[in-house]
Amino acid sequence: MAAKKKAKAAPRRKATPHKAAAKHGHHRPANSNEPHLSARPMWQGSLRLSLVSCPVALYRATSGTADISFHLLNPETNNRIRMIPTDPDTGPVERADLVKGYEISKNHYVVLTSDELDAVKLETTKTIEIERFVDEKDIDRLYWNDPYYLLPNEKGGVEAYTVIREALGETGRIALGRVVMHTRERLVALEPKGKGIIVYTLRMGDEVIQYKDAFADIPATKPNKQMIEIARKIIEQQAGAFEPEKFEDRYENALRDLIRRKEKGEKLVTAKPVEEDNVIDLMAALKKSLKVKGGASPARRKAR
Repeated sequence: MAAKKKAKAAPRRKATPHKAAAKHGHHRPANSNEPHLSARPMWQGSLRLSLVSCPVALYRATSGTADISFHLLNPETNNRIRMIPTDPDTGPVERADLVKGYEISKNHYVVLTSDELDAVKLETTKTIEIERFVDEKDIDRLYWNDPYYLLPNEKGGVEAYTVIREALGETGRIALGRVVMHTRERLVALEPKGKGIIVYTLRMGDEVIQYKDAFADIPATKPNKQMIEIARKIIEQQAGAFEPEKFEDRYENALRDLIRRKEKGEKLVTAKPVEEDNVIDLMAALKKSLKVKGGASPARRKAR
């Protein structure tokens, strides 16, 4: 009897890149500090509210590509240094042969194999399951972590996606759920924003140091009322809208300038550090600050 012909496996569905990601790609244009959506999502799965679900993808809402990073070089050869795992007793070790150990006391470890670690991994359900709805003000800012953009991953799921988005917007609530990313379960908050949904990873309760503990040693004394009033007026003088585009990373800009000058062969001169005056009279310093015309911050003065 002839062997049965093996059924051809269905082609694996590929996620359609978001327009913004397809347009800009993974890398930002040369000489541009403008962050762009990644070409590939960092997570794909489903968003589920009770019996309603839709395919979605998570993209990072922030980018660190504008940050300057350095490689370590051998100054004698200008070759890039390779970091080789080394045992202090036997010398270099193959990375593939290494195992993971948890230090229970000084130089004493519990060794865990890959199979043992795999046994406790949570099942990657590929689903953001909404479990609860809370008011935004109920989530302390200490718990908010990284932001992501949650986008529909198929045209057929757009309607369900918009239904969930609109329901969240009309109730004014934040949805809480769980998702498994990089083998770790994370608590997430979903918030409607414009035509989409933003997902924030939230820190767990055992990750946050309570502010009452951190501030316990600060004396509970009340400062001079007149000084508080002057400080309040300074705050009012410098009040304004939140305009992040008006603020620049001055250190990154200075590094870029330094690199450009070194590239051109310019001889650099080290500037002397600026000596800061020690403030002795707090009241005098407050009054002097209040007299500064407009009390504007450097960012606001630059924007004018």
